[in-house]
Amino acid sequence: MSGDPETLRATLRDLLALPEARPEPVAEVQGAVVTDTGSRIELRLDGKPATLWLPEGEGPVPAVLYCHAHGGQFDLGRREVAESARWLASPYGPDLLAAGYAVLAMDMPGFGERRSEGSESALAKAGFWRGQPLFGQMVGDQLAAFDWLAGHDRIDRTRIAVLGMSMGAALAMWVGALESRVAAVAQLCMLASIEGLIETGVHDRHGLYLIVPGLLRHTDMGQVAGLIAPRPQFVAHGREDPFTAIPAGAQATLDLRLAYDATGQTDQLVTWIDQETGHKETPAIHQAVLQFLDRALTKRTPC
Repeated sequence: MSGDPETLRATLRDLLALPEARPEPVAEVQGAVVTDTGSRIELRLDGKPATLWLPEGEGPVPAVLYCHAHGGQFDLGRREVAESARWLASPYGPDLLAAGYAVLAMDMPGFGERRSEGSESALAKAGFWRGQPLFGQMVGDQLAAFDWLAGHDRIDRTRIAVLGMSMGAALAMWVGALESRVAAVAQLCMLASIEGLIETGVHDRHGLYLIVPGLLRHTDMGQVAGLIAPRPQFVAHGREDPFTAIPAGAQATLDLRLAYDATGQTDQLVTWIDQETGHKETPAIHQAVLQFLDRALTKRTPC
């Protein structure tokens, strides 16, 4: 496992089959609706469906790139941020917009309006044959979404956070690890050592989307999350969550803490273990995330 962050980032990009240079994303506006709290704009980012919510005011405003979860609910996709889901205490979109954040959410391959692209199994298998894992395609789409947000004239590019639950947490973590301009990351109910999950067989409960071939030859999830250090990061677990079960969750959290210890910025890492839940957000976690984002994004950072 490489101790050099840039070398590790390059390795991760290779494993995901991401291009060395990202093309500038192309956005086509499909429609816009003015609401009491701002506006909702339907987009095609590089031809892929996405929704942007903008708060009232001129800006530039801070923003949250919201990565939707899996949950086997393939019809939901990006609508999760506005409509909620069974794994959330409440939808994040209204709360984030009310706090003055812009919010961008994109459908991932096989979800929402992209279900016609194929099932998760079909997409993953085709991706493996072509040399690009499905997770790499997802991360690439989220990175393009971040690039577009960072170039928007209403957005403060120094105050863009990434947030997600479960599959969305994995995407948020990897986007934050690979893109140094991400100001903060909040990831819920995901962080665990893959090696630890394999040892107990729990890894088989994850979908095909999460497979990154060869990852464990180089690193594990705790070190990936550690690439976000020293930037603010919020990590939540449910005590009864089988996907982050001890010792796999504990090992990844330890690796992450070591990364923040090495930077001397331990106060930038917030970990939350809810004793009353499993693979599900509680109202307490939800409020803690909003408070974390308020602290992380309130102060403008230098360009």
